[in-house]
Amino acid sequence: MLKKIKQFIKIFLKGYYSKYKKNSYSQCGEDLIVDFLFKFLGILHPTYLDIGTNDPIILNNTYFFYKAGSTGVCIEPDTNLISYIKSVRKKDKCLNIGVGTDVGLKDLYILKSSVLNTFSQDQMKLCIENGKQSVVETKKINVENINDIIKSNFIETPNFISLDTEGFDLEIIRSIDFKLYRPQVFCIETLTYSSSREGKKIIDIIKFMEDSGYKVYADTYINTIFVDKDVFDNIIV
Repeated sequence: MLKKIKQFIKIFLKGYYSKYKKNSYSQCGEDLIVDFLFKFLGILHPTYLDIGTNDPIILNNTYFFYKAGSTGVCIEPDTNLISYIKSVRKKDKCLNIGVGTDVGLKDLYILKSSVLNTFSQDQMKLCIENGKQSVVETKKINVENINDIIKSNFIETPNFISLDTEGFDLEIIRSIDFKLYRPQVFCIETLTYSSSREGKKIIDIIKFMEDSGYKVYADTYINTIFVDKDVFDNIIV
């Protein structure tokens, strides 16, 4: 098993350091890690569901795949951002909605820094307590269930789900019907900040994913990348 992985890494790095060297658009190189994983799994053009797109290029986990020819669905609840996302990701379906279990019109708190926008009042207060943030406006945005979103927008389950919703990631993954929809790979933000501004891992997310049959493939401190354990183990045996 280890020999096979080492051989694959050698082939991958040889291509990586060629004239086709790859650029990362993610916060900490998550897209390159996920790309390596998909190539190892034999999936060359993964479909994706990008929940909490914010910017279609910068600090984005799916733009790398879009540039390489993949397509998917981008979800961004902030109406101020959706037009730009649509202009950049013309081959993707871009939805101006939120994702959660409490569906219907909900308050979206638009903060000074849009990457921190959230439906969570607790998360909003925490951002303000940590300093340099304020609520610019509050908007009523429609929230839909993730299973309904997948059913309505994908012929088959997306290969990759990128999740960054500032306070609702655990709620969303708990609501996924894994018997119906089982993406091979997830990238989920698993770092939050306490009122003392100290970074804190959200262990409940990691535990839930492991209990659901996924294993931690990589962790960049901010985000954790999970792979379906059965799919991964069947490849490397």
